[in-house]
Amino acid sequence: MYKPDYLMMTPGPSIVRENVMKKRSEFFGNPDLDEDFFIFYDKLAEKTAKIFGCKKESMILMSGEGMVGLDSACASLTEPGDRVLVIENGLFGAGFADMVRPYGGVPVTLSFDTKRKIDIEKVKEFLEKDSNFKFATVVHCDTPTGVLNDVKEICRLLKSKGILTVVDTVAAIGGEEFNALEYGADIALGGSQKCFSAPPGITMLSVSSDAWKAIKGRKTPIASFYCNLSYWEDCVEKRLFPYTMPSSDLMGFDMAVDNMLEEGIENIVERHHKTAKMCRDGLKELGLKLYLEDDFSSTVTAFYVPEGFTVNEFIKRLKDEYKIFIGGSYGPYADKVLRIGHMGESAKTEYIERTLEAIKDMLGK
Repeated sequence: MYKPDYLMMTPGPSIVRENVMKKRSEFFGNPDLDEDFFIFYDKLAEKTAKIFGCKKESMILMSGEGMVGLDSACASLTEPGDRVLVIENGLFGAGFADMVRPYGGVPVTLSFDTKRKIDIEKVKEFLEKDSNFKFATVVHCDTPTGVLNDVKEICRLLKSKGILTVVDTVAAIGGEEFNALEYGADIALGGSQKCFSAPPGITMLSVSSDAWKAIKGRKTPIASFYCNLSYWEDCVEKRLFPYTMPSSDLMGFDMAVDNMLEEGIENIVERHHKTAKMCRDGLKELGLKLYLEDDFSSTVTAFYVPEGFTVNEFIKRLKDEYKIFIGGSYGPYADKVLRIGHMGESAKTEYIERTLEAIKDMLGK
C-alpha cells in the first residue's frame, strides 16, 4: 500500500489539514439530483469568490487539476484566427501558446527575463505598436522559478487597450494579494492543491461579465465539451451541472476554504510573506544561491543545487534520511534548480525551520 511518510514541502500539492481529509470521507449524497447539493455548491462558490475578489455569479468550481481551468479559458475564448498575446517570463507562462494553438488561435509571445518580473514599461511599448489581440495571458507566480509578476498593473494596462485578460494565479492566490474585480482580470484560475491546501482535483475560475460576453458572442462553437465554460452559466439556477460533480472533493475543498476564511486572507498573506523571507534568508545563510535576483513569490523558493549533488540525489537524500520532500523543477531548470514550497498549510515557521536544519545537516555531512 502506498503510504507516504514525509513532510511535504513541495510547491504543490501542499499539506492538507486533518479536518479537510475527514470531510472528504463523509457521505456525499447525490450531486446530480439532490437539491441540497446545489445549495451547498452555491454557498461554496460565494465563499470562494471572497478569496478571488469577485462576485459569486462569476465563480465556477470544476472537476480537475488547475490545468483544466487553463485549458477551459483558452478553449472558451479562442476562435480560429484569434490573435492571443502570451506574456511570459517562465515555463508555464510560455506554455499558454500551446494551449491556444489547438483551438485555432495565433499566439504572439512577448518574452522577458526569467529572473525578474515582467517589465510593465516594455509591455506598454509593445502595445503602442501592436494591440490587436482578443485576449492576453499571464502567470501570477511562475512556479518552476518562483518569480512573482505584478498582474494588477498588467491587467489594468491590457484592459485599457480593450484586451481581455487570462490570469493563471494557481500557485499564488491565497499566498499573495489578488482581487479579480479590482485588477480587471477577466478569467482568473486557481487550483485546490496549492495555497488552498486541499487535495488535487478542483480548479476554480472567476469569469468577468466581459469574458461571458466574449464566450456567448462567439461566431464558432467551442471546440470542447469538458472545457466549455458556456455550459456553466446559470447551472445552479437550472439545477443542472455539465457533468457529475466530484462531491467528496468539493466537501473537502469547502472545509479548506472555511479554514482560510477563519484565519483571514490578510493574515494568510502575511504568514506567507514571513515564511518565504525566512526560507530565502535561511538558504543564503547556508551559502546556497537563489535562482532569482528579485521579485520573489511568497509561495515557492527556487535555489541552485549545491555543488557535489545532482538534483535527484539531493531530493532523495532529504526524503530518505530526513523525511522531508522538496521539489526539483522543469524544462531548462530541471538539472540545476531545487524548490521549496511554502504555500497554504506548508507555510509555517516550524516547517521552514525543520527543512533548513535538515539541509544544513546534510550539507555538513
